Amino acid sequence: MPRLRQVARAEAAPSVLPLYDMLFGDRDPVADPGTATGTPGDWWTVFAQVPDVFNHAVGGFVVYRSPDRFLDPKLRELGQTRAGWANGSQFVFSQHCKSMRTVGFSEEHIAAIPSWQTATCFSAAERAVLAYTDALVYDHGRVADGTFAALREHLTEEMILELTYITSLYDMHARMSRALRTEFDDKDEPCVEIAAPGENQAFDIGRDTGGRPR
Repeated sequence: MPRLRQVARAEAAPSVLPLYDMLFGDRDPVADPGTATGTPGDWWTVFAQVPDVFNHAVGGFVVYRSPDRFLDPKLRELGQTRAGWANGSQFVFSQHCKSMRTVGFSEEHIAAIPSWQTATCFSAAERAVLAYTDALVYDHGRVADGTFAALREHLTEEMILELTYITSLYDMHARMSRALRTEFDDKDEPCVEIAAPGENQAFDIGRDTGGRPR
């Protein structure tokens, strides 16, 4: 379950209801969850707590999918999918793997997202986008001049601005999904202490081997 309360259909603001209708039909998405893509749908029901935030987020989806965009949809989805992977957001990564298929990427491309640096299937433009995405996400926007120069070889300034905005938007969505444990990011922390067996709970390998003669 997500960490924040979900909003039932009966409680939803008027501006939220059209999206509930589109995604869930006439069901109450809290009592009867699930979307056509197999997600629980609780991203929507959690964001619905604050309708203007919900509407702002939906507005962002409308902007990036607008036919007025300069950026090639394939490059857009490449950035979004890699941002999901880089953040460890199974929700964003999984959803945009599906979107990559709709814009014409092959299964080879999708499988290569985690290891794009050594993959041979991406074009020079795609590799520039992936490198730029990693700088946005892993390096928090610290983009090397060489990376930006490579991007400029393939994209116009308008395209670069759109790529930066959309990828950063999904960097945010990935982080929020993990923080609030929505959708496929409702997972326990995998990095936990594993107890030692029996009476060896206090064994400290660093302490007990440090300074021993060789």
